[in-house]
Amino acid sequence: MIGHDHIVTMSTKPERTVKVAELKAKLSAYLRKARQGHAVTVCDRDTPVARLVPYEVQGDVLRVRKATSALRDFVLPPPVGRNVDSLAALLAEREQSR
Repeated sequence: MIGHDHIVTMSTKPERTVKVAELKAKLSAYLRKARQGHAVTVCDRDTPVARLVPYEVQGDVLRVRKATSALRDFVLPPPVGRNVDSLAALLAEREQSR
């Protein structure tokens, strides 16, 4: 039994075909392949249904800006001032949803 089929495309990297169950079981590995430039065709019962392809950045790349204020300059609002038993509130909410 053959585990993977390789289809040669216009790119220099081979395209891989994978069934849904294997993609679910090894998603991180297939995302690494896509990051490396490989495309993956996803098949449901031997019928192609989707392609996992490398992401191409379009337009401006996300830029990280420097903070305009220091974190220590922010003043937190005062506490609400209510004593709430969070466990009791959670249990009461669960009882209501039954």
